[in-house]
Amino acid sequence: MFQTKGVKPVSGFWKEYFEAQGKPLKIYLDRLSTYKNTHKSVIDDPQVLTQFQRIMKQSDVEIISAYSPQAKGRIETLFPTLQHRLVREMRLAGIKTPEKGNRFVKEVFIPKFDTKYSVVPQKRGNVHRKLTKIEKEKLDQVFSRQEIRYVNNDFTVRYKGKWLQLTEKQPALIRKKEKILVEERISGEIFLSLRGKYLNYTLLPERPKRIIDVRIPALTTTKPIWKPPADHPWRRQIIFHQTRRYQISSRV
Repeated sequence: MFQTKGVKPVSGFWKEYFEAQGKPLKIYLDRLSTYKNTHKSVIDDPQVLTQFQRIMKQSDVEIISAYSPQAKGRIETLFPTLQHRLVREMRLAGIKTPEKGNRFVKEVFIPKFDTKYSVVPQKRGNVHRKLTKIEKEKLDQVFSRQEIRYVNNDFTVRYKGKWLQLTEKQPALIRKKEKILVEERISGEIFLSLRGKYLNYTLLPERPKRIIDVRIPALTTTKPIWKPPADHPWRRQIIFHQTRRYQISSRV
């Protein structure tokens, strides 16, 4: 069992775990809201998934939720050891930086802890599945935070208070009001995808001036004939902008 709070730290931990160990068949977890939607109205609805449940479903990993106090107690008894004994061990070893601390935990503390407290399993064998080349390439994508957004009339997409301006030329046909999949990677990078292709966009420094009618029905692989106003992001230079130009045809 493993417990932490927040989608990003959970995703970061399990991504590293997959890279090091491969994919487990099953994961035994408590019912932290990050792992399982605990709202009474949707608690057992298979269509309402947390980001973590969606990640594990995409990875073909079964989640087992702990319901008994005994199961919860197993991990709770470990926390005091890590919170108290580990801190003292690091102090005795003269650890003063996160980098040295991580190396100490991996190379010294865990082997020592396992030697003293580990239990020999009844059946030996490794049930982790080795990641394929394609699965390794898609780890960043799978472990991203994914949400649906809609294309506005001026071909912008809003996400977490940010305004993303789709550029004039795109690898896929994009219509107004189209559903866009937003991927926020663990690194913080944001990707927009539609029908298996990543879209080109510019991060605007502020909320755009409202444009009621952009006189083109859709963005395509060619530059539209319509000329936007002089103050439109497609025409004027934007300071401190960040451009994403990804035309990867891999399916999300």
